[in-house]
Amino acid sequence: MSLQVNDPKARRAIRLWLGVLGLMVYAMILIGGATRLTDSGLSITEWDPIKGALPPFGGEAWEALFDKYKTTAEYRFQNSGMSMAEFQYIFWWEWAHRFFGRIIGLVAVGGVVVFALRKWLNGALFRRLVLLVALGGLQGFIGWWMVASGIGETERLDVAPYRLMTHFSLALLIIALTMWTWLDLGAKPQSPTSPTPRKWALGLLVLLGVQLAAGALVAGLDAGRTYTDWPLMAGEGFPSDYVADTLGWRSLFEGRAATQFNHRFLAYVLWAAALMAWWLNRAHGFGLVAVLVSAQAVWGIVTLVSAAPLGLALVHQGLGVVLLLVTVRLVWRLTPQPHQTDP
Repeated sequence: MSLQVNDPKARRAIRLWLGVLGLMVYAMILIGGATRLTDSGLSITEWDPIKGALPPFGGEAWEALFDKYKTTAEYRFQNSGMSMAEFQYIFWWEWAHRFFGRIIGLVAVGGVVVFALRKWLNGALFRRLVLLVALGGLQGFIGWWMVASGIGETERLDVAPYRLMTHFSLALLIIALTMWTWLDLGAKPQSPTSPTPRKWALGLLVLLGVQLAAGALVAGLDAGRTYTDWPLMAGEGFPSDYVADTLGWRSLFEGRAATQFNHRFLAYVLWAAALMAWWLNRAHGFGLVAVLVSAQAVWGIVTLVSAAPLGLALVHQGLGVVLLLVTVRLVWRLTPQPHQTDP
């Protein structure tokens, strides 16, 4: 169904808003990555959508928050004895992550309300934008569901990796849908008559989505800092502890060896598939995807052998999101749609 907006002024305004929203979500993903890499996610042990928007004021407020953090397993077994300054460092990362999420929510809801009041939205576009807002609200609930997994249990030092994967994957869905909607409101180039290029692009998009989700498991377990040799893992081609005795099949989601090996293997498959897709569909714009996959693979190796320091890891994550958006655009461009006028 067409999302076309006939008024050029309205279309430009909505696309600008979508662009700003997409950039904010991208920044939020990077802030979330930094929050995870600095082990800051459990520093705030409560979820208060209203009062939680305000930072602590005064020494007593800081001491109260610090005391609550001291009840977590992360503090008792990993950060025992940390100073107030060290606690404040991780607190500000988590607070900024939550606060920026609130700002994104206000921008999203405010935009939809303003556009609806101006009668700029047809039925299809209104439903699409409401869906985006709903997914953003759901992301807030999933974010707390993720954090709660590291607070409610007595022995878990971090959030549950599969919940982190869910949180990250939903963020990718939101930014991808934002990008697709932005594209829908612009000019649609002529699609190829053969469905083959689109099938290749869709296949790459699905494979990339799985690979990014696998990367979230690696990040959630700090597995990228566990096996730092390449191309082997602890000197083995296939890790002998792929299935941990204490985890069984859960090793696929909670085992450091299994999750990192899977992430590596999927990277090789994606790399080969991107190069093959480019070779077989050279006239249809697969070159940029192939270049970005190659760059991401090389950067991933550099990040791995460097034990995933904050800067390298964030670039790796950020480049992965850029790759996703470029692949989304490729799929969109190869998808037949009703012609829309230039904005």
